[in-house]
Amino acid sequence: MQTATTLQKQPTPPKAPILEIENVSKLYATPKGPYTVLEDVNLTVYEGEFVCVIGHSGCGKSTLLNMVAGFNKPTDGEVRLRGSRITKPGPDRMMVFQNYALLPWKTAFDNVYLAVKAAHRNKSKLEKMTITRQHLELVGLTEAAHKRPSQLSGGMKQRVAIARALAMRPEILILDEPFGALDAITKEELQEELLQIWRQNRVTVLMITHDIDEALFLADRVVMMTNGPHAKIGEIVEVPFSRPRDRAAIMEDSQYYELRNYALDFLFRRFAHAE
Repeated sequence: MQTATTLQKQPTPPKAPILEIENVSKLYATPKGPYTVLEDVNLTVYEGEFVCVIGHSGCGKSTLLNMVAGFNKPTDGEVRLRGSRITKPGPDRMMVFQNYALLPWKTAFDNVYLAVKAAHRNKSKLEKMTITRQHLELVGLTEAAHKRPSQLSGGMKQRVAIARALAMRPEILILDEPFGALDAITKEELQEELLQIWRQNRVTVLMITHDIDEALFLADRVVMMTNGPHAKIGEIVEVPFSRPRDRAAIMEDSQYYELRNYALDFLFRRFAHAE
């Protein structure tokens, strides 16, 4: 059963539902018969909310995000954006992957510009170039706009990917472990930058991570998945820390360690497997 847990008064409720995942299950055909990845998943995400999904490998996190993105369809149930059923990809939902997915022969500017060109067909070339420059500036890459991916660090490549996604002006930004391949220092820097960008844009964010500390630092709510097969949402934890987030202050707060231990207990002991 899905429950919400918090160690403090819950934050002010977000505005209105933007994403509804209702009774979603996903089965794949295998030589041994149907394999149920997800079973009876229900989740409502609110406008402007930052939600992190955590769980062990193989629990269906990426499968769930792919259905939100429209890359995959549920076997049962529905995924709805503002009440309309999601059946295919669209510019209202943009995904950022761990491996950046940049065109290696294009500059940072051109990688973003191609997305802007596709999403904003009715705008003039000057307007499209302006949007591109604005979003590269947003992620601190104005000076690197002319460089190709091979000339960029991992953190810079991910900034380009984030700029490209946001330049499409989506309603939901979908992040599939975007910082998983980065070193610890770069990862923390990009977490800070992502929160700053999120505060400026207030785009709804749905993010996968294996990192409990990352989830508690970034999210309004943390969705904890049980192990597969037949994975489902075990619990949803409300994160009580005020915004803007201060990493040092959070790390000194006893509630942080209570929440962290609670999540670890769920993932590794109490509900690692659905009953």
